Order: sequence, then structure tokens, then C-alpha cells
Amino acid sequence: QGKRVESGGDLAQPGGSLRLSCAVSGLIFSAYAMGWYRQAPGKECEMVATITSNGERTTYADSVKGRFTISRDNARDTVYLQMNNLKLDDAAVYYCNPQCRSQGTRVTVSS
Repeated sequence: QGKRVESGGDLAQPGGSLRLSCAVSGLIFSAYAMGWYRQAPGKECEMVATITSNGERTTYADSVKGRFTISRDNARDTVYLQMNNLKLDDAAVYYCNPQCRSQGTRVTVSS
């Protein structure tokens, strides 16, 4: 499954923006679909967004549609998540591992 290192998490105010990055190594990045997932305290790991290997198709959880954008750079083996208009419910640890078992990056949303 390769190694995944997430970054970019921070404290943001409601309505603010953050951009997360996930650097992937140990696999042929351009051959795989990728995704972002999140887990809030006391909740299960949930899918946030996915992107096909060539970046042509994306899917989003209903809760983030219109606010988040997933993208990838196959030359840099990196997948991104642009998060706009953040809400309190977006606070979680974000992962690019589908089981939420990589390092993760913490997003805190608070006024």
C-alpha cells in the first residue's frame, strides 16, 4: 500500500480554508486511485473524497460537496485536498489511507 505522509492540518476558523497534502512513496502512484478520509473523536473513519488514477473523475461525501476539492500531481506523487468554507463538523484527523491508519494530519475548526 506504500507509505503516506499527510501534512497541512492546522487550526482554522469557521469559513476559513486549508490545503492538505499527502506524499506517497513505495508504489506506482500514477496507477492508483487515491482518496482522503477523516476520523473525528468517537466516530468511524469516513470517506471525504476520491480521485481516479488519471485525475479525471472525483467523488465527494455529501457533507463536503461544493466546499472541498481533491486533486493530484502524478509527477510529485502527491494528492491534495483544498478545503474551503470550513465548518465545525470538519474537525478531524485527515488521512489518505482508507482505513485511517497512516500518520494523519489534524484539522481543528474553532472560532
